[in-house]
Amino acid sequence: MNRPAIRLDGWIVGARPCPSPNFDPRPAEAEIDLVVVHGISLPPGEFGGGAVTRLFCNELGSSEHPAFRELEGLRVSAHAFIDRTGGLTQYVSFLDRAWHAGESCYRGRSACNDFSIGIELEGTDTAPYERSQYEVLAGLVRAVMDRWPAVRPERIVGHSDVAPGRKTDPGPAFDWGELRRLLSRP
Repeated sequence: MNRPAIRLDGWIVGARPCPSPNFDPRPAEAEIDLVVVHGISLPPGEFGGGAVTRLFCNELGSSEHPAFRELEGLRVSAHAFIDRTGGLTQYVSFLDRAWHAGESCYRGRSACNDFSIGIELEGTDTAPYERSQYEVLAGLVRAVMDRWPAVRPERIVGHSDVAPGRKTDPGPAFDWGELRRLLSRP
């Protein structure tokens, strides 16, 4: 498992930087102690093509695909995105608040964006994720845990866990056991 380094400014060494305008400062008292795993594909069920990056950078044209019309004007981001080949793109510094979880709550604490890191995987609720995605995700989560010790394995959750009833990702196709197995390796 390759563990990337996280620079002091919160950017991942070796990731493709693609700064999103959709972020703001974390509250001063916020301690990063949660990782939220997401699944996304644009158009739904299709992989590649760069639509996810265009969405996070406010460059997605609503006329590009009928499914994009409902996304018009949406301002969202994630800290990082892992594509189907294991390619890693970063949109927001981990030190800042990315707009990934929306209305959310974890163990009685609302506004999860304040204290979490959002990692998107290119995928759907029903299609198995790729081995390379699990490996890159595990390496990235390990790097986050090294930098922010309050993030522990039990504090790595799905979007569905912080927004139940509203979100279903990363979905039943995501193998939590595989991620935990990779994280437990020395």
